[in-house]
Amino acid sequence: MDYLSLIQQPIEAELSDFIFLFQASLDHHDGMLGQALNHIKAKGGKRMRPILILLMARNFGQVSSVTQHAAVGLELLHTASLVHDDVVDESSERRGQASVNATYNNKVAVLVGDYILSTALLYVSRTHSEVIVRYLAELGRTLSDGEILQLTNIQNQQISETAYYEIIKRKTAALFEACAAIGAESAGADAEAVEAAKLFGQNLGIMFQIRDDIFDYYDASEIGKPTGNDMAEGKLTLPVIHALNSTGDAAMMELARKVKARMIQPDEIARLVAFTKANGGIEYAEKRMRDFHAEGLVFIDRYVSDDAIRQALTAYLDFVIERRS
Repeated sequence: MDYLSLIQQPIEAELSDFIFLFQASLDHHDGMLGQALNHIKAKGGKRMRPILILLMARNFGQVSSVTQHAAVGLELLHTASLVHDDVVDESSERRGQASVNATYNNKVAVLVGDYILSTALLYVSRTHSEVIVRYLAELGRTLSDGEILQLTNIQNQQISETAYYEIIKRKTAALFEACAAIGAESAGADAEAVEAAKLFGQNLGIMFQIRDDIFDYYDASEIGKPTGNDMAEGKLTLPVIHALNSTGDAAMMELARKVKARMIQPDEIARLVAFTKANGGIEYAEKRMRDFHAEGLVFIDRYVSDDAIRQALTAYLDFVIERRS
């Protein structure tokens, strides 16, 4: 099924306007900065987060200039965070292409990320909405908080689902949550509807991250991430956490501690991946995605009356679970 076409159908014109505005926001014709920004623009992407903003605005009213400037501001903040994350994670690829830090160096990448972040603030200021500006500022704080929490959790000997969800709520889920809330807010939704939209976005974001984490247990070279890459970076994700806690396997627990200590070897990662698959880790993670999917449908049933928007948001939920990259 062509989920993306269904998702975009109600907002095709608005999405085209967004892409034009976003590309223009990264225009800079001088020297290395211009080259780096063009490198980022060339990567594109599916624009899933701004699409969510536009769909929420359409659901609760209409897409306005406030909506569009908020969407550009949030996508720029997200872009800046990815540039900085690649420096922190020492990543050489982003969406299958060379990262900014790999193409230039860490100093350039940090400064480019700072420039994009400042541009995000400029665009969100054009909404003239204190509430939306506050959402973006809080999101920036939350994303940084999530990254630091993830770094400190590597040193934590406890292996728990609670810590896993805390991290992804402050990272991936926070972005989707802010998108849904900002879209609703820009269209004048009441406080109850905005809160419901936030929860819908959070559920989407959690599903999105679980799916990303499942990819790590398979050959996923097409998305620029080799099998076991998370473990190589010291991260234990939901599938292996469940397999470890449900079996209590002492030998595998010892390997998990080596993951956290960043002392794991490639053959040991392969053993841990195989153990996870053999002990229901993938099936459990997929079940949890379906749980969050069901919660998303509750929001659609209660708050979405337009058939095209209902179809688009349902397709959005389905796409997050079914996507292969």
